[in-house]
Amino acid sequence: MNTLAILRAAGAALVLSVLAPAARATDGGPRILVSFTAQAHAQPVTGRVYVAISRDADKPPIEEADVTGVPLFGHDVAALTPGQVVAIDASDFGAPLASLRQLPAGDYWMQPFVNVYTEFKRADGHTVWLHMDQWEGQDWKHSPGNLYGKPVKVHYDPAAPTPLHLIADQVIAPIPFPKDTPQVKRFRIQSKLLSAWWGHPIYLGATVLLPKDYDKHPGMRYPVIYEQGHFSTAAPGGFDRPKSGFRDYWLADGTPRYIMVSLQHPSPYYDDSYAVNSANEGPYDDAIHQELLPEIARRFRTIEQPWARILEGGSTGGWITVAQTVFHPAFYGGAFASCPDALDFRYHQVVNIYDDANAYWIDKGWVKVERVDMRQPDGNIKAMMKDENWYELAVGDHDRSGGQWDIWESAFGPVGADGYPQRLWNKRSGDIDHAVAEYWKQHFDLRYLLQTHWPELGPKLADKLHIYVGDMDTYNLNMGVREMDAFLHSARDPAFGGSITYQPMAPHCWGPRGKELIEDITHYIDSHAPADADLKSWRY
Repeated sequence: MNTLAILRAAGAALVLSVLAPAARATDGGPRILVSFTAQAHAQPVTGRVYVAISRDADKPPIEEADVTGVPLFGHDVAALTPGQVVAIDASDFGAPLASLRQLPAGDYWMQPFVNVYTEFKRADGHTVWLHMDQWEGQDWKHSPGNLYGKPVKVHYDPAAPTPLHLIADQVIAPIPFPKDTPQVKRFRIQSKLLSAWWGHPIYLGATVLLPKDYDKHPGMRYPVIYEQGHFSTAAPGGFDRPKSGFRDYWLADGTPRYIMVSLQHPSPYYDDSYAVNSANEGPYDDAIHQELLPEIARRFRTIEQPWARILEGGSTGGWITVAQTVFHPAFYGGAFASCPDALDFRYHQVVNIYDDANAYWIDKGWVKVERVDMRQPDGNIKAMMKDENWYELAVGDHDRSGGQWDIWESAFGPVGADGYPQRLWNKRSGDIDHAVAEYWKQHFDLRYLLQTHWPELGPKLADKLHIYVGDMDTYNLNMGVREMDAFLHSARDPAFGGSITYQPMAPHCWGPRGKELIEDITHYIDSHAPADADLKSWRY
């Protein structure tokens, strides 16, 4: 059925059965109607419907929706059937415009989109609806199975008696699993632990970069570097990027031979789980260590000794690198973390979640000063704290945006009465819930946990932590590093033997990469491996 026929059929149904729900509580206010076709999706949809609005046709409006991008408005739907119309109206929250009432009359490009949710009946007794990752990295704009319509140019008049009607008649195609090459191997497995907890199949994966001449040395075992970070099936270290220079270094004579592995553990909340056992996400830490890492060891010839297991990562991966060392201090031999997310929640970027009253504003009495979210090294501001949080709220309530602030609540926070994460702060107002902050502190404030348990943890990891950060980090993450630094360099019995390195004027995400990182790791292994470790055979 073509679009014109769909519009005519939808018009007849609209008069009889759709106008009532579409006109909910608008009192004749501005509305944009959205539906999807049976050809795109034959079954009812529970999820979230969007409209993105742009003044130009440079890109599809959905692609331009972002923290400081074009207006995006969303509305939750339950069991919406093909052809049924739902209204996005002035009561639906949007960003950067909070309401359709703020959109002036004019000519725009508009695009509809439908984010399809999956029902999860979890082992903790809660049932939740979230977007199931399709091995795209929890990227709702490009997730296979989600629906969209092509951008259309329209004249929008909030006072017009007949609302606009946009139709999502396209479906995003599945993503082919990348093919192996002689140097790069990939696999994914269904996690028994996570699938049982979520009541739905959940997958973990790995992308493995093999050393030069791996196949020519069938009896050789190698140290392994685990790369943590955002979801990606690209080869570790930038091996597949032609201009990075890392491929040439990796295959050159004289390069130490490692197996390098990037781990994939997307969750229904984000493109990675933060690799922790979480009240909202389930036992990801257990699944990684009891299922994924043993599978890597079974398939590839890794040296299964602590000195030969090295962690590295940046940003999200930087936090995971430090966290897994704290939670598994005897398992890993060393950790190299660049620009890690907040290591101390007294600086959750710039928010002290324990003492501050509000995440978005500092109340000075006569004026409220906004908190910064992103900055440039020269001090110019890219976005404020409220902007990113409000954009996430427009994308999805109940921490369903797939965004950064929402995953922190999902990974670090307690479960709310409705089964969704309990908010650290009110997403609209920014008011902080200090009871939730205390939960974060006791479970995932890494500086607090290290300081509290140093007599036990210190002897196991005092030399293992190596942290790098730019002193003008875009997200002010250098301040959490400095709080961790202050504790570590005051620690005694044992004293801290690792390193923390700052780069003046460097933004997010500064730290060693490629050849420099491999050389740092090799120097560390040479100086910290036990006396009986084989440090020679894998250097051919």
